[in-house]
Amino acid sequence: MVLALRGSEVVDQPHVDYGGHGGNFLCWNGEIWKHNEHPVHGNDTKHIFPHLCDATSSDAERAHISTHAAVVQAIRSIKGPFAFVFWDEANSHLYFGRDCLGRRSLLCKSDETSLQISSVSDGSEGWFELDANQVYVCELSPRYSEVATSRSNLLGDLPVSVSAYEIFHGESEVSLNKIIPSQTPQEYSVTHQATANLEHQLRKSMKLRVPRKLPDTDKYRPPPGSSAVAVLFSGGLDCTILARLIHEYLPSDQAVDLVNVAFENPRVQSASAHSLATLNNDTHDKPRSAYESCPDRITARSSVTELREICSSRSWNLVEIDVPYSETESHSAEVKSLIKPHNTEMDLSIAYALYFASRGFGSVRSSETGELEAYTSPARVLFSGLGADELFGGYGRHATAYSRAGHQGLMEELQLDMSRLGKRNLGRDDRVISHWGREARYPYLDEDFVRFSTRLPIWEKCGFGFAQDERYGQDLEPGKLALRLLARNLGLEKAAREKKRAIQFGARTARMEPGKGRKAKGTDVVE
Repeated sequence: MVLALRGSEVVDQPHVDYGGHGGNFLCWNGEIWKHNEHPVHGNDTKHIFPHLCDATSSDAERAHISTHAAVVQAIRSIKGPFAFVFWDEANSHLYFGRDCLGRRSLLCKSDETSLQISSVSDGSEGWFELDANQVYVCELSPRYSEVATSRSNLLGDLPVSVSAYEIFHGESEVSLNKIIPSQTPQEYSVTHQATANLEHQLRKSMKLRVPRKLPDTDKYRPPPGSSAVAVLFSGGLDCTILARLIHEYLPSDQAVDLVNVAFENPRVQSASAHSLATLNNDTHDKPRSAYESCPDRITARSSVTELREICSSRSWNLVEIDVPYSETESHSAEVKSLIKPHNTEMDLSIAYALYFASRGFGSVRSSETGELEAYTSPARVLFSGLGADELFGGYGRHATAYSRAGHQGLMEELQLDMSRLGKRNLGRDDRVISHWGREARYPYLDEDFVRFSTRLPIWEKCGFGFAQDERYGQDLEPGKLALRLLARNLGLEKAAREKKRAIQFGARTARMEPGKGRKAKGTDVVE
């Protein structure tokens, strides 16, 4: 199955050249936003395939560069999320890998007789996630057999040689500005100009990623007036900024789906019922529904109201996805299979939220009657605010690091986040979201935006220990202060004040099973 989002035609996978390049083939999953710093339009697979073929041709060798180096160079010239497998027929080389931030899934399983590479596992044991920022080369030609016996194999006990090449060397792409402020931090602050620069860079990322319309091919005909994009929408700071900027680049006659999930959590419901039972009988308080009391549902309602006031010409669909516990249970085996080889309680709780959100089955309120009506989002693109917390100090642990060790401790925590960004869980999220034929896009993880953000001095990102101008941000939380000021500039006053809340707590997917109390840990392995 191919998820076609760009270009005027669907390109079959694997893409095979039976002509001039004699049997080379490419399996490609991703988006090329820029190639050699130029924006790319049209189909990504057709665009990159001839460049990979040229890299493995005799012309590359005549240019005094090895085919391996030429392939890595071709991959290095791409900006965007991807995972790929490329077969070089002439040299019997198999190339495969993921982008520098690991935004697309690529798994591997090997033994003495076989090598399996796939976006998803088959549920069996032995699969592992390939490292991001690597191009792996499996040399299957007989002329490499002697080398293979003397080289340690990166992928297990394969009787062939496998080597790996970094796409970007070391941490050059995510190296943090480590300047520590002087002893007078009140002299430092997020200025109007710094906020303007931030908005400019984020707008460039958004402009590349907002599709002008849904793909229209012989195999897929979108209904008239359908939403081209959706936002994974908690109503929090990061996703509301994205929704506000989508408005700037999407044609005004297209709606935007704001997808919000809320779960029935037996543990939370039991605690709420017990709390209500202890109230004074004279209060006559009525319990709120399991879904309407979810923190993310409450903030989503607040933020969509703000968006409708600011961008009144746009139709904003708040897609309310209510998930009964029985439905969570019925899909549990499927979700556990998708997240493999990840297998912790935290993995599962986050995956539940992404799984049902990306399915897109929910309800929207009729603009005429105000009643809820069944709705399935047609959007194939889902925007996510992931990455903002890592770049701008939005997690609680950033505040803790500052309180314990000042700006030095905060800097070390931010550097840790950046160094492991490509090793986190983006592959897991890709497997869950793409299961429903949708694609996640991460504007905050655009390579140029990441480079811009990491080079900012710390006082232009967050406000820990800095005295903001009393007219410009003094009343806002220090975590992600630059983004909060950007939200305020965009008219999102409520969103600018929203506190950080992890998805598993906002949607209430954490510790759902009855009997799993507060002693359960996110690192516990699921059965």
